[in-house]
Amino acid sequence: MNFETIIKEIYQNIKLLEDSGELASYIPELAYINPESFGVHISTLDKNDFGIGNYTDKFSIQSIAKVLSLALAYRMVGESIWKRLGVEPSGNPFNSLTQLEVDNGIPRNPFINAGAIVISDILISNLENPREDFLAFVRSLSNNPNLDYSSEVAASEKAIGFRNVALCNFIKSFGNIENDPNKVLDFYFDLCSLEMTCKELSEAFLFLANNGRRTVDNLTILTKSEAKRINALMQTCGFYDESGEFAFKVGLPGKSGVGGGIIAVHPNQYTIAVWSPKLNKRGNSYKGMRFLEEFTTKSELSIF
Repeated sequence: MNFETIIKEIYQNIKLLEDSGELASYIPELAYINPESFGVHISTLDKNDFGIGNYTDKFSIQSIAKVLSLALAYRMVGESIWKRLGVEPSGNPFNSLTQLEVDNGIPRNPFINAGAIVISDILISNLENPREDFLAFVRSLSNNPNLDYSSEVAASEKAIGFRNVALCNFIKSFGNIENDPNKVLDFYFDLCSLEMTCKELSEAFLFLANNGRRTVDNLTILTKSEAKRINALMQTCGFYDESGEFAFKVGLPGKSGVGGGIIAVHPNQYTIAVWSPKLNKRGNSYKGMRFLEEFTTKSELSIF
């Protein structure tokens, strides 16, 4: 498959589209991003990699980090993790409190904010230095020792994160948060502030295309079953209340972030990262969604 030719053609077409999206300006620091940025990078298991546009520019990966925090927590505690989290699509906005009341403090899945806050709590309980240890884990996945958090973005999120504060305390009232909510929230805001490029992102997620094994040395990060389950969750829950639309039009497991990034995984084939910071009404990259729809259509490579 000549990915380079296909990606170049689609990139030029999508780049010319009028972008009806908007920046995630409710997080003040994200309002300063160049709205015209647009990058794509694909990493394949047979090392046929290619990038175009702003694929080497760093951006805040935001909720994409929830997949990586889930992977680390799952690796550490195993199947007991599902006693504290559900695996169903939410059908509601990512910061909704409504379902927590009905579900007795058990978040519907790990990728809504409530679920990622519980994952943060699990990591704090199981890591000696959660902030440093999580960063080391992501660095090892991407084989890049220079990855880091953005203190500016984390502080910006903390300054306006009142609903996340409410979510954490509400879950705590049901007994599903074990640690101090302030400590949990600080870690949660840090992990969402992680900055990566499209190239780094696609490389970091290759283990999910490789049955849970890191490609550089075949080191097992997750079992094949665990990797399958995380891919399944990305397929059904990776785009909040637009997950069905992504599955229908793109047909790949994936995860979005309000920084404008999207990562998509084709098991046994490739990972592809797209970044375009203007978001549609459901909080997903407008051009990123359009690009990936065209990409799986033209390449005829989706999981369906």
